[in-house]
Amino acid sequence: MTFVRACGVGELEEDTPKRVELDGTPVSIVQTEGEVFAIHDICSHANVSLSEGEVDDCHIECWLHGSRFDLRSGKPDALPATRPVPVYPVKIDGDDVLVSLTQES
Repeated sequence: MTFVRACGVGELEEDTPKRVELDGTPVSIVQTEGEVFAIHDICSHANVSLSEGEVDDCHIECWLHGSRFDLRSGKPDALPATRPVPVYPVKIDGDDVLVSLTQES
């Protein structure tokens, strides 16, 4: 599994998504509840950036239609989205947040 640097840990704010692009793939990096997650940044219901939404209870909410996705699994738990979005493995190396574009789910 190949990991690439997404950002620095110091660039993250608790419960505030950070959009990055890794090898042409939009990814939202989220620090919440003591962990860092990487989730595909495009909602599965509409072509909308999830990083513009809010984070609560280990979920990210699409700002346009209100679909919520679990940051651990990518599964939606609120309509109108019914399809999950990919989540990606994350490693912390010093101050670097490293992400592998290999999907966990």
